[in-house]
Amino acid sequence: MSPLLAEVIGTAILVLLGNGVCANVNLKGTLGNSSGWMVIATGWGLAVAFAVYLVNAHSGAHLNPAVTVGLAAIGKFAWSDVAGYVVAQIAGATIGAGLVWLTYLPHWNETTDAGAIRGCFCTGPAIPHMVGNVMAEAIGTFALMLGVLGILTPQNLVPNSGFQEGLAPALVGLMVWSIGLSLGGPTGYAINPARDLGPRIAHALLPIRHKGDPGWSYAWVPIVGPLIGGAVTAFFYQLVWPASV
Repeated sequence: MSPLLAEVIGTAILVLLGNGVCANVNLKGTLGNSSGWMVIATGWGLAVAFAVYLVNAHSGAHLNPAVTVGLAAIGKFAWSDVAGYVVAQIAGATIGAGLVWLTYLPHWNETTDAGAIRGCFCTGPAIPHMVGNVMAEAIGTFALMLGVLGILTPQNLVPNSGFQEGLAPALVGLMVWSIGLSLGGPTGYAINPARDLGPRIAHALLPIRHKGDPGWSYAWVPIVGPLIGGAVTAFFYQLVWPASV
C-alpha cells in the first residue's frame, strides 16, 4: 500500500469511528442518544488506536497534519512529502464523514437541532473566545504530540520486547482518550486540522435537512491551533529530549 493511500484509509477510519460516536450520542433515535461525554472521549480514543494499528506500517500513521508538520519541522519527515500527506488526510476525513452520514441516514431527518448535527461533523467552542479557543487546541495538540513522540521513542520502551510495535498505537489512543476527558471541554478537542476540516466540508456538501451553517467563521481555529501546538511540541521535544530525536 502506498503511504498516501494509507493516510486516506487511516484517516477515513479515524473519522468514521470518531465522528460516528458523536453521531450516536447527538442524533435523535439512536441507541446511544445522550450517552454523554465519556462515551465520546472513549470512542475517539479507540478510533485513534485502531486507525494507527491499521496503517502504521505503511505510512507511519500520521493521520493528522499537525503531526506531519511537526515531524517535518524537526527533520523527522521530508518537507517534500508534507503536502501529499495533508491532502490525503483531508480527503480521508471527508470520506469518513460521508460514511458516518450513510450509517445514520434515517436519523438526520429526526434531528432538528442544527448544532447537534454540526457536532457530528466538526468541532465548536463551548464558549466562543478566539484566543482561548486557539490556546485550548494548541495545548491539547501539545499533549498529543508530546505523547506520540515520547511513546515512540525506543529509549522509553522495554528493549527487545516488541513493546513499541505492539502497544504504541494503543497508548496513543489512551493519550487521546485522556486529552478528551481532561482538555476537550473548551473546544471539543479537534487537535487535528484534517479531522475538523474534512468533515466540515462534508457537512457543507451533504443534503441534510436541518443542518444549518457549517461554521466557517470558526473553522480556522482547529486548523491554526493544532498546527501551532504540533510545531511547538516538536521543537520542545527536540530541545528537552535531544538524545531521543
